[in-house]
Amino acid sequence: MLEELRITGLGVIDDTTLRLTAGMNVITGETGAGKTMVVTGLGLLFGGRADAGRVRADPGRAVVEGRLRLGGKLADEVVTRVSDAGGEVDDDGSVLLSRTVTIEGRSRAHVGGRSMPVSMLTDLGERVLAVHGQSDQLRLLRPAEQRAALDRFAGPEHEKLLDTYREAYGRWRAVSDDLADRRRNARARSQEADLLKLGLDEISRVDPQPGEDDDLRNEVQRLEHAEGLRVAAAEAAQALAAGVEVADETPDATQLLGAARRTLEAQAPVDPLLGELAARIEEAATLVADVSSELSTYLSSLDADPARLEQIYERRAALRALTRKYADDVEGVITWAEEARVKLAALDSSDELLDELDKERQRLEAQVTELAARLTEARSEAAVRFSAAVSVELAGLAMPHSKVEVAVVPRAAGKDEPPMGPDGSDEVELRLLAHPGAPSLPLQKGASGGELSRVMLAIEVVFAGAGGPETLVFDEVDAGVGGTAAVEIGKRLARLSRTHQVLVVTHLPQVAAFADRHLVVAKDTGGAITTSGVRIVEETERARELSRMLAGLPDSDLGIAHAEELLAVAGREKRA
Repeated sequence: MLEELRITGLGVIDDTTLRLTAGMNVITGETGAGKTMVVTGLGLLFGGRADAGRVRADPGRAVVEGRLRLGGKLADEVVTRVSDAGGEVDDDGSVLLSRTVTIEGRSRAHVGGRSMPVSMLTDLGERVLAVHGQSDQLRLLRPAEQRAALDRFAGPEHEKLLDTYREAYGRWRAVSDDLADRRRNARARSQEADLLKLGLDEISRVDPQPGEDDDLRNEVQRLEHAEGLRVAAAEAAQALAAGVEVADETPDATQLLGAARRTLEAQAPVDPLLGELAARIEEAATLVADVSSELSTYLSSLDADPARLEQIYERRAALRALTRKYADDVEGVITWAEEARVKLAALDSSDELLDELDKERQRLEAQVTELAARLTEARSEAAVRFSAAVSVELAGLAMPHSKVEVAVVPRAAGKDEPPMGPDGSDEVELRLLAHPGAPSLPLQKGASGGELSRVMLAIEVVFAGAGGPETLVFDEVDAGVGGTAAVEIGKRLARLSRTHQVLVVTHLPQVAAFADRHLVVAKDTGGAITTSGVRIVEETERARELSRMLAGLPDSDLGIAHAEELLAVAGREKRA
């Protein structure tokens, strides 16, 4: 649950902290006091779109911070998600969340003390929080949203079936589109394939090897300068073998080094330093012998072969012809050939391949059709349960003769479209029977504003009973409702708060009376800039706030008495 919410620099709110409880939290206040900013702050905290226009000019940034207490069935899942991302969960099982938006529109997010992408807050929000407002009511009037709502209600097994269908549907569409494209563009594909074959044949005849151009360049340099290289190597070998001038009595470098080593070793007992130098001379003698041997090998391998030089010239010319056409270097030519082979396979429009693709398309289509039929059956079964559950809730919301029906009908496909879509072969529509004998009409046509609010609340109550996030936010979903229906809405929200943390923004005193914690947003116009803050009201203060909501007279004795009576009734209902 969300234990605490601090909002700074957002809209009319300068700096305020909301301390929330596990039950039903109600937020009230005058119109324009800033209640909406509380919901906006919640949206920001859980990854909502950042609107720089809501950031106060002073201090130039809005900050929303929250402490999320992890518990219940989602605790381990959320802890794992936070820890894997590098965040830290406090010892008391809570995690700190933060979102900052500057007046320039830049946004930053922190989870568990670590900087995170905003998508991390969005991910957490989808797991722990559900916001229901008037905009959500409008969203639920769309057929696609109604189908998605029914799928969520149907349960996890149905959602697994839907995922399996979507995977199969994606494969079917990919094969169908590929087959259609190959048939439609067979001529263009054939022409492109011929060009690729010509290039591959040319490259295959030359058969370039990785690094070959560098190896040939080095070999050409050795062959073109063979005489100079031979003279240099011979002179060096001669110097190592017999000093600078060749003479029989002249000792070679190895002999001179040996004499120097022996002389120093003779004096090593007197001064150990000379022994160390003697050892280093021995190392030098070994190195000189190795170099002399390698020079001899080099001289024997050095060959000024004109025929080999001509072969290399021809080979380099063939490689240059490839690099002029296909890439900047030999490695690029090899890469081009590899990519061309892959592309050539994709361009295949032979009758054999088309037949194979058509068989695969038919196999996948049969699989998708079978899964779509199973989806329809599961949706129809869930629709019956959903309709019954919502209708029961409507009876408690002063609509005892109304019923909600869920129609699962075949999807309306276009002339050249298949009967199955990405979500199956069904359309789902919520319909309302306002009273016995009335026609069954879509919600947007069959419900008034107040009825629509109650229907949507009944739907949300049913959804909450089917699982989902543990914190539910209701933003003025009771608009257009009053009287007995308002009391019933309060009862339903109070009932939800037994299993969920509930936050309600409302103008109705009948709803506010059921709160476990009552927070009031109050506007302060005393300074140069209008600001709003949030405070908890209890006992007498709470009765005065309900009196204001009832009659606009917070200090009226009659209004306070009415408020106290309303609180007493709500208390009895909650205890019952």
